[in-house]
Amino acid sequence: MAKATFGAGCFWGVEEVFRTLDGVEETLVGYMGGSKERPTYKEVCTDTTGHAEVVEVTYDADKVSFDTLVDVFFNNHNPTQLNMQGPDVGSQYRSVIFYADDAQKAAAEEAKAALIASGRFKKDIVTAIEPAATFWAAEEYHQKYLMKRGMSSCHI
Repeated sequence: MAKATFGAGCFWGVEEVFRTLDGVEETLVGYMGGSKERPTYKEVCTDTTGHAEVVEVTYDADKVSFDTLVDVFFNNHNPTQLNMQGPDVGSQYRSVIFYADDAQKAAAEEAKAALIASGRFKKDIVTAIEPAATFWAAEEYHQKYLMKRGMSSCHI
């Protein structure tokens, strides 16, 4: 099993998009990229910890590729919005790919460059590509939040 970590706004919708993909074995929502150890949702929401709301995706690379996951990421949020997605505002909602190794970094950078070259967006792509840091799982009530509430057909 391999892991990939993505931030694209509120983690509830991001998780739902990845959770339903063939080849994805597990999703966990949480926090990455900040300075505080064991941050809570309440702390991350203050926009002072530096963490992004993220989804850690555990996947079977024989069934779904990292490239496919990156395509799903870019096709299900607006990568031109700095520190926000939809009504959610703050650096915790930033567009970010946290790479686990050099291959993931190269694939993420290549996908971002291709998206820029495509001209699909008139604004600059602001998605950050950063090395993975410690993943802190969010509180249990956030896990599979939309699925638990029968809202499984959500897009980011």
